[in-house]
Amino acid sequence: MYIAFSLQAAIAALHCQAAKAEETDWAQILQLYTLLEQLQPSPIVSLNRAVAIAMVEGHEAALVLMDAIATNLDGYHLFHAARADLLRRAGATEKAEKSYQRALTLVTNDSERRFLERRLREVQSK
Repeated sequence: MYIAFSLQAAIAALHCQAAKAEETDWAQILQLYTLLEQLQPSPIVSLNRAVAIAMVEGHEAALVLMDAIATNLDGYHLFHAARADLLRRAGATEKAEKSYQRALTLVTNDSERRFLERRLREVQSK
């Protein structure tokens, strides 16, 4: 249990150390999420690992992993938001639009809702 907390803290520290998102050490974050997934498997850890994979290896590899956990996270708005973002980056605007719409049906936070609505408008305008 303490090892899992240490891994989570290390991941958070790596995020905090980067002055800009593009300076984040995603390769190390991916390694830490891989360990965390082995120690404490959960769909949320797998989702976070998929995001790290997207940053290291590209969106295609991450989308394959996300498809594998989709059933477990269908009711989680951040799953759909992350998937939509990867689809948007991949140029799959119709699929991204559907994922943003699904995320919007689930989100409860107003600021997150506004962000998702803005992203949805962006993909709809393409």
